[in-house]
Amino acid sequence: MSEDGEKDKERAAERPSRPDTAAARRARRASADRTGTPAKAGSGGARKGAESKRPAPKGKAPEKAAKPEGKGAPTPKRNRQETKKGSPFARIGRFVREVWGELRKVIWPTRKQMVTYTTVVLAFLVFMVALVAGLDFVFLEGVDVVFGN
Repeated sequence: MSEDGEKDKERAAERPSRPDTAAARRARRASADRTGTPAKAGSGGARKGAESKRPAPKGKAPEKAAKPEGKGAPTPKRNRQETKKGSPFARIGRFVREVWGELRKVIWPTRKQMVTYTTVVLAFLVFMVALVAGLDFVFLEGVDVVFGN
C-alpha cells in the first residue's frame, strides 16, 4: 500500500464520524469553539474559556455574548405584555419606529450595482418580449396554415 493511502486512513481515523442522532450533533456543536473548528481531544468537550466542563442543563440557555447592534443584528422579539392597544397615534408612532429600525438594517446597493441590476432586468425583459412575440407569430402562422384564411 502506498504512503498516501496510509495517510488517508490515519486522517479518517482521527476525524470523528458524522453524528447519527440529534444529541450527538448537539454534543459536536458544543465541543466546537467559536470559529467552528472542533475542540482538541482531551478538552472535555467544553468551549475555550468555559468555566465548567459540564454542559448547561436542558431548558436553560447558555450565557450569551453581547448582542450585536445595527445591520447584522436580528430584530428583537417583542414581549407579549407590550401588546396593549394604546391610542392610534401611539400605534402609528411605534409602527414608524419599527419600520425605521428595519430600514437601518437594509444593505442598500451602490450606484454601480443598481445600474448593473437594472441593465440585467431590462435585457431579460427585452428577451422575454421578443420570445413571446416570436411564439405568437409562429402560432398565428400555424393556425393560418391549418384552418386557412
